[in-house]
Amino acid sequence: MTLIRKYQDADKLSVRALFIRVNRELAPAYLRRQFESYIKRALRDEIDQIPAYYGERDGSFWIAESSGELVGMYGLERTSPGAAELRRMYVAPEARGQGIARSMLEHAEHICRSIGIDVLQLSTSELQVAALALYRASGYQLTSEEVATARTNKTLGSGLRRFHFEKKLANHSSHDKRDSQ
Repeated sequence: MTLIRKYQDADKLSVRALFIRVNRELAPAYLRRQFESYIKRALRDEIDQIPAYYGERDGSFWIAESSGELVGMYGLERTSPGAAELRRMYVAPEARGQGIARSMLEHAEHICRSIGIDVLQLSTSELQVAALALYRASGYQLTSEEVATARTNKTLGSGLRRFHFEKKLANHSSHDKRDSQ
């Protein structure tokens, strides 16, 4: 069984290792150098300072674990009073195909609803085919796509196509009212 819980300082090395591992796995041979630069930048600007980074953005970071081992992670970063961005959703390669990503996505939506966020936004690259399929199957609507050129802690740049999605989250209390009528 997978447990999803808030990030703790003791998770730092495991989160760092999963971030590096997944991004190196995603890197096509022709982009390896750019991915190494991206990894270094994202570690410095975000991953190595998760409590401060997400705290400054009125967000949170979550861990999925199974048998005490990190099998996945994701972050939430508020983008406006009623919206948040899903960030850094990764599943360990050996744990894929077990519904962990879907569980984390549902958990993120639940967290957002519970704090009054009614729109969850996210983006992913053309390299993350399984993520694209999951988001589409989970009701996320494509809002835009771009060829990323900027190099930040959020984007590799290098001409990769990025897809931006959002989902309007139904408020549980409005569902409850409709269901009881």
